[in-house]
Amino acid sequence: MKSKQPERSFPFLQVNQREEKPRTRGLTEIRGPYYSVVGRRYLEDLFELMGEYVDSLKFAGGSFALMPESAVRNIIELCHHHKVLVSTGGFLEHVLAQGSDAVRQYVAECKGLGFDIIEISAGFISISTDDWLRLIELVRKSGLKAKPEVGIQFGAGGATAAAELRAEGTRDPDWAIAQAKRFLEAGADIIMIESEGITENVDPWRTDVPAKFIDEIGMEKLMFEAADPDVFAWYIKNYGAEVNLFVDHSQIVQLECLRAGIWGTKSLWGRVVTYKETEQ
Repeated sequence: MKSKQPERSFPFLQVNQREEKPRTRGLTEIRGPYYSVVGRRYLEDLFELMGEYVDSLKFAGGSFALMPESAVRNIIELCHHHKVLVSTGGFLEHVLAQGSDAVRQYVAECKGLGFDIIEISAGFISISTDDWLRLIELVRKSGLKAKPEVGIQFGAGGATAAAELRAEGTRDPDWAIAQAKRFLEAGADIIMIESEGITENVDPWRTDVPAKFIDEIGMEKLMFEAADPDVFAWYIKNYGAEVNLFVDHSQIVQLECLRAGIWGTKSLWGRVVTYKETEQ
């Protein structure tokens, strides 16, 4: 795919080139309403300034289930106007506890409202890999993209305290990788890697885990949760400007400045570069 520089101020200054949307690498998903109120008017400002760099927006914590339907539709329509896909976040975990009929109704309602992606996570519940595969099939048959979230930390999600997570223990990374491979074979579009137990609520960071995922699966099919500046800076430093990342909506400008190579911390200043073939 050709790289295209968006229209911007100071066009004479060189920045790292980005693929035009829809991209296949260097994807950025931002968190929508949860820790702060993110409505249509806020997003209009965000997209006016940085919409070119946002690939998807993720609702969190099932926040859409408390909003007026018109507000949810308005947010989704605005996102689509700016070529931004919309994800449910991992709320399916809550729905699963209410039975298979609720799951089918949930998927149908997501389709009807205009969602593009249903995230399938299991940080708080235990389901078999085969059940997970059936959920991927259900989502795909509905015409939506399935985005499983996998990780190594039991009880991950919802800002659980570090002490509680340590008590829960962790999974074998090789098992999580094997699951991710099966999900991709079943038609999942991309895998979200949960940060807890890897770079969140753990000391020291398990930097070996993302390395194993990338070695076994490749970067294009993985998105790493990195809703902390130190974390997304580490991913860019180690895996380059085109690693797929999930960050908070408030961090999109900082992240894109790092991807573009125009700013950074001491360890990244002037060191983030990309290489693109140019037409002769």
